Amino acid sequence: MSVRKEILARVRIIFLVMFGVAFLVGIQIMNLQWVQGQQWQDKAKELGLAYRTKKATRGNIYADDGVLLATSIPLYKVALDPVIVNEDIYKDKLDSLSKLLANFFQDKPARDYIIKINDARKGRKRYLTLGNRPITFTEKQKLEKWPIFREKQNGACVMFEKVEERTYPFEALAARTVGYLNELNEGVGIEISFQKELAGEEGKAQYQRLAGGEWKPTGSGVRVRPIDGQDVYTTLNVNIQHLTHEALMKGLKEHKAKYGCAIVMEVATGEIKAIANLGRAKTDDIDTSGKAVYKYIENYNYALGDQVSDAPGSTFKTASMLALMEDTTVKLTDTVDIGNGTRQYFDRVMQDAKGLPQRISVQQAFEQSSNVGISFLITRHFGSKPSKYTNYLEKFKLSTPLESVRLLGLAKPYIKTPTDPTWSGVTLPWMSVGYESKISPLQILAFHNAIANNGLFVHPRLVRTIRRQDKVLAKFTEKKEEKMLCSAENLQKLKTMLEGVVERGTAKNIKTDKYKIAGKTGTAKKINEKGKYVQKYRASFVGYFPAEKPKYSCIVVIDEPQGAEQYGGDVSAPIFRDIADRLYAQDADVQSKPELKRETPLHQTDLPASHAGYIDDFKNVCTELNISTQPKTTEEIVSPTGGRYTVDWQARQMKSNQIPSVKGLNLRDAVYLLENKGLKVYVNGRGRVKTQSLAPGAPLKKGEKIIINLE
Repeated sequence: MSVRKEILARVRIIFLVMFGVAFLVGIQIMNLQWVQGQQWQDKAKELGLAYRTKKATRGNIYADDGVLLATSIPLYKVALDPVIVNEDIYKDKLDSLSKLLANFFQDKPARDYIIKINDARKGRKRYLTLGNRPITFTEKQKLEKWPIFREKQNGACVMFEKVEERTYPFEALAARTVGYLNELNEGVGIEISFQKELAGEEGKAQYQRLAGGEWKPTGSGVRVRPIDGQDVYTTLNVNIQHLTHEALMKGLKEHKAKYGCAIVMEVATGEIKAIANLGRAKTDDIDTSGKAVYKYIENYNYALGDQVSDAPGSTFKTASMLALMEDTTVKLTDTVDIGNGTRQYFDRVMQDAKGLPQRISVQQAFEQSSNVGISFLITRHFGSKPSKYTNYLEKFKLSTPLESVRLLGLAKPYIKTPTDPTWSGVTLPWMSVGYESKISPLQILAFHNAIANNGLFVHPRLVRTIRRQDKVLAKFTEKKEEKMLCSAENLQKLKTMLEGVVERGTAKNIKTDKYKIAGKTGTAKKINEKGKYVQKYRASFVGYFPAEKPKYSCIVVIDEPQGAEQYGGDVSAPIFRDIADRLYAQDADVQSKPELKRETPLHQTDLPASHAGYIDDFKNVCTELNISTQPKTTEEIVSPTGGRYTVDWQARQMKSNQIPSVKGLNLRDAVYLLENKGLKVYVNGRGRVKTQSLAPGAPLKKGEKIIINLE
């Protein structure tokens, strides 16, 4: 019993000791948190210390082949602590440093720099911002070697604070689709639609507030490290985007139009390969007659947004004809009487273009885009059951928002139904030929793309994956409807008519013997602010090619073309043909030269692994390793090739007026080569060059920006 009491006594003692320790720890925590914590906070305030937001590096946006469409370039703000510089070095080198700064930044004379730095030293200012702009990585390497900046006796006196600049290597190309984001986190396109993924997570870092209100990073006390943003990989193709942009620009200038857009889509996958949007903008220039000069820029996404979501015109007749064929036994050879090209519907008159005979076939009514013929056929059959007609439009996905594109601001289609309070006796005939509806160019293209895709609707796609480095975080696969839009028989009839539009109809001017084009023209009268139709037009052409085995579908819309040519067949169809010709030639070239699809593999040698470099460096390495070399070129930059015991050199074939390839080079060689070509170089990563933003072989423009990614 006494043993038990002794054990209990010991347990009580242990418990009391533990309680006492816990109590003391609690008191100490409270002291640190409330008493000393407040003291440290007061001390931090006294020293001007504070934790400030540290932005994460924003993710990149890529094209379908990994080419950069948007990236954040690391830049550096230059600052000096003039107080810690050794007195002898300061006096001896200040003049030299000031001359270098004045010559480099071109913002003030050297004398002003001397005064500025002297005043800061006398005033014991520990953080003095220099220059009128942030500098690049290569410029930073240069400045680090300057007098005073290179001295480190008492610690580094120069500070390079990293900042970032969002840049778009291809600038105008797909500018509204790639988008932008301003300082208020407002923007458009992919940049705002994928803001959460691209932005990453902000961190916090310690800064000290200095006299004058500037904040100096302390270089310590990092509280929360930022998490870099994720990368967005799109379906856009830079080459297709470029040729589409050029063709649209050329057409707009030729017809002096208000604005226009063009979309190219891959038929089988629904991947959007190009979206070009160009609107007329006034400049400050004046021509010889004293009139303002205009230029075309990407100022609105007409292809996807609400501004062009209006009457599609005769491109809508494809859907009307398909609805008619699906609900009747009409034959292409059946005839329709269009009279003198006019037909009265209550208080309104439907008109045709002149030149059509009184009686034409159903096929001719479509190929010649007869408003009277198509509206008569639709009204005669669906007049007593209009909801059946609109149900077909819904089945054709014309009223389904294209959310698969995943962009904010995407226009929602408006297809009027008989329950709409504005439905009237003239709605059905006018609706059947492309009026009284609001629908974006992309919506019209997606429908015609389904026809090219053997009747299967594939939802348009602009983004493939979201990644962090090589890890795929989200994947957006193609989405196809399981059921065909229509019967196989009616699909074939419709394809025949779409080909007929180009063979002998309203777009016969773009017929080519090289390949077949199928499509539909459209010309819609515009409505003014008072709701009245005016003599201004929106011309369009939508189709696919090659018609025998469609690979691409495309739509071109031109608003308010000027001059004698204002119809879809005259204005938009030739632009479509221009895009199609370039794409067809591009694909044919790749097929005839399959070796261009991949680089020549390197053979095994005893030479250490290296993709490319300066020939003299390779020769020195080979000499040290006793490897036989057989140089057969005088080029500076080469890639090693050959057998196991000998090394040959493959020249990079760089012309003076072309962008060189720097893939595989180290940073020093790549920067040297590009800067000698007059290019402005920006660097991401470490190691050897993996990709470059400007394609090798492209025309060289001095002063142009090029981004190289190292790995």
